[in-house]
Amino acid sequence: MVSVAVHPKQFPWFDYSTYSFSLGIDAGEGIYLSGHTASAYDEEAGRITIKGGMAEQARTAYEKIAAILEGAGKSFGDVVRVVEYVKPEGIERYGEAAAVREEVFGSHRPAVNTVPVKALLRPAAFIEIEITAGPVAAETSFGTGLPVARESSGVVFLPTVQAVNENGEIIGPGDVVAQTAAIFKKAKKMLETLGLGFDSVVKTLDYITPAALADYRGTGRVRKEFLGPVYPGAAGILMPRLLHPEALIQYDFIASRDKTVAVNPGWDRYEKLTYSPGVRAGKLLFLSGQGSLDPSTERVVHDGDVVAQAEYTYDNIFKVIEAAGGTPENLVKTIEYVTPAALTHYRQVGTLRAKQLSQPYPAATGLICEALLRPEMQIEVDPFAVLD
Repeated sequence: MVSVAVHPKQFPWFDYSTYSFSLGIDAGEGIYLSGHTASAYDEEAGRITIKGGMAEQARTAYEKIAAILEGAGKSFGDVVRVVEYVKPEGIERYGEAAAVREEVFGSHRPAVNTVPVKALLRPAAFIEIEITAGPVAAETSFGTGLPVARESSGVVFLPTVQAVNENGEIIGPGDVVAQTAAIFKKAKKMLETLGLGFDSVVKTLDYITPAALADYRGTGRVRKEFLGPVYPGAAGILMPRLLHPEALIQYDFIASRDKTVAVNPGWDRYEKLTYSPGVRAGKLLFLSGQGSLDPSTERVVHDGDVVAQAEYTYDNIFKVIEAAGGTPENLVKTIEYVTPAALTHYRQVGTLRAKQLSQPYPAATGLICEALLRPEMQIEVDPFAVLD
C-alpha cells in the first residue's frame, strides 16, 4: 500500500509544506484528513491568526476541507465520518457549527462524533474538524432527528454515544459505571440494527471527566461483559466537561464487517486488559492509544519531557504496526492528545515527527486534554495504519 499526500489545487490559508503532517492522506480506499481549524496566515499581522465566532470558524474550516477533498478527487458527498473537536467556550454555541455542517452537507449525512476538549492548539479556535472520506454505503438511522451511522468499505462509524434517555436526561447521574453500562446498551442496539455485535468492534474512544476518575476502573467490568472475544483498540482521555453537562463519560465506537485479529508485539500486560494493542480488520489496523508507558514495567518513562515521551511512544507504535506485518510507512493518521504541562515544548514534537516519520507524513490532529490517565504522561498518540 502506497500512501499519497493530498495536495489541493489551491490552499491560500497557509504554507502547509513547512509542517510535519499532511493535509490529508489517500491510502487504500480511504481519504484521511488532518484536523482543521479556521487558521489562516495574516499578512498584516505577520502570523497565523483565527477570526470570527463559532459559525464563521466552522465555515472557514469546511472551506479548507472542501479544497483538500477536491485535491483528492472527492467532495462532501464522499465523507463518511466527521469529528468535531470543541473547546468548552464553544459547546454552548455548538448549534451554530452544526447548522453550518448541515448547510455544507445538505441531504448527505455522515456519522458525527463530537468531542469536547480542554483547548485547541490555536487559542482563538472554537472548533477543529477532522474528516474521513471513502466509498459511501447507505446511512443507518436510529430514529427521527437522531444522529446516523455510516458505513464505508465494511467499516462502520457510530455517532457519539451518550448516557442520556429519550428526553435528553442523563442516566446514572454521578455514577460513571452506570453511565458506561447505559452507553454500551445503546451501542448494542445500534450494532444490532446494523446486523453486527460487539465482536465486530475494532476501536473504542472514551472521554471522561476528572470526577469520573475515582470509579473509572469499574468501567472495565462493563467492557468485559460486552466486548470480545477480540478486544478492540482503545483510548481513554480526560476532558474538563463532556457534551451533556452531567456526563462523566461518553463513547465513540468503530466496527468492521471484516474478520478481526488482535495484534500484540508480545506485551503481557494486555492479557489483563479489555483492549488490545491493535486490531487488524482486512488491511486496516486500529491501534490503541500509546503513551510513554514501558510495557514490561508498566511505569511511565521520561517524566516531564514531552519530546522524549513522544519519541518513545512512536517507537512503540511502530512495534505494533510491525507485529501486524507492516512498517512505519503504513502509519496514515495520528491524534496527539497533550496536557497543558506539555505545551511549552510541544512545538519540538513537530521537529521530532519530521525526523522519526517518513514522507508523506501522516495526517495529524493535535488536541489539548485535561490530563491523561497516567498523570506523569504529557502526550498520548492515537494512531491508525493501513497495511499492504
